[in-house]
Parts: sequence; C-alpha cells; structure tokens
Amino acid sequence: MFRRKLTALDYHNPSGFDCNDETEFRNFIVWLEDQKIRHYKIEDRGNLRNIPSSEWPKSFEQYLQDVNCPFSVQERQESVDWLLGLAVRFEYGDNVEKYKNCPPATATKAEKPSDPLIHLDSNNPDFKAGVMGLANMLKIQRHDDYLVMLKAIRILIQERLTPEAIAKARQSKEGLPVALDKHILGFDTGDATLNEAAQILRLLHIEELRDLQTRINEAIVAVQAIIADPKTDHRLGKVGR
Repeated sequence: MFRRKLTALDYHNPSGFDCNDETEFRNFIVWLEDQKIRHYKIEDRGNLRNIPSSEWPKSFEQYLQDVNCPFSVQERQESVDWLLGLAVRFEYGDNVEKYKNCPPATATKAEKPSDPLIHLDSNNPDFKAGVMGLANMLKIQRHDDYLVMLKAIRILIQERLTPEAIAKARQSKEGLPVALDKHILGFDTGDATLNEAAQILRLLHIEELRDLQTRINEAIVAVQAIIADPKTDHRLGKVGR
C-alpha cells in the first residue's frame, strides 16, 4: 500500500511492510523518526523506542500530536501515510540538488494519458488520507464511505468555492421598495414611529414564513421522490419492503 513512498525513503522492505503487524509497525515508526523525520532530539526518543512497553500507544499518540498529524492513533493507515508524506518532504529538502537533477518522467508517443478516476480505488489508504485531509480542511462531517465524502467535497467546492459562486456571494441583494402606508397594521400603538416599526417587523416576519414554506415544499417534494417508486413484493401481494 505504501510501496512507492517506502521505496523513495530506502526502507528495507517496501513491498512486504504490514502496518497491522504491531511489532513491525512500532519498529517502523522508530525507524521513521530516527532516520527521516527527526522531530525529537535523540535523548527525547526513549519512550518511542521502548517498543515492548504497554505505554507505547500513548507515546505514539503524543508523537502524532507533536508533529501536528491530523489523524489519530485509531486511524493507523491514514497516519502512516501522512507520516510517510512528511518524511518524503524532509528527504527532498535534505537532498534538493540530488533530486533536482533527476530527469522528469515523460510519456512515450505510444502511451496515452489515462483518466485517473478510472483507476480510483476507494479502499486505497492514499485516497482515504487525501479525502480525509480535504474534509478536515473544509470542515465536512466524516462519513464511513469515503466516496460519499468526496462527493460532499465536490458539491461544497462547486457551490461555494468556484469563482462564479464567490462572485455571486459578494453581490449585494437589493430589495424592492415597499410603501408602508398600503399595508394595514391591524392595531395602533399611539405612536406613528412605532406603527412604522411594527409594520416593518410584520413584513419581515411574512418574508420568513414564505421562506419556511418554500423549504417545507422542497422537503415534501424530496420525500415524494423517494417513496414514489416503492419496491413491489409479488409474493406478499402488496407494495412495500
């Protein structure tokens, strides 16, 4: 799952790494911190290096917080992928001249660019980590299905973050002028200024009621669309589930 990044970091077993093997996983985290990330000083890595300790998960949780990892201990694959990405960035930063001279990979004439969505694997930890990172950034509620989260991200971006949506949101809305003297208040406060204020409040309330009614109608239409095509069970001789 992490073969490419592990290979880039010269890990000794990039193809056979299993993050679900507790011993291998703990040794890997120690290797990653000692050799690549080096966030702690050497004398501060004792708790992380104490692999057999029952307190190691707490030390790892603290480590994730210290390096500002957005994932928790329970999200092991996501946190490993994030740490690997961090290590790759540090590796590049330490060897800029080495990687700067690497020739870019170019496609041959016989090769045709493929649509990346065709090969999309929703169970891939790289995909999950990327979707989760975007969801956290956009403050979108987490869902068990990462494809559903990706759709929610797309909708949010289309509706709020496109240049057209931002320009539309910035436009000021101007209402039509209203003649208050044509609207009967129904009671008299004894003060002309208070009467006008009451008329304005009543008009605003009516506008809110209209908006509420519109939302109710939309909800009814949505429910009708769901129940308009019920499943029929001919064995029971009735319509329904």
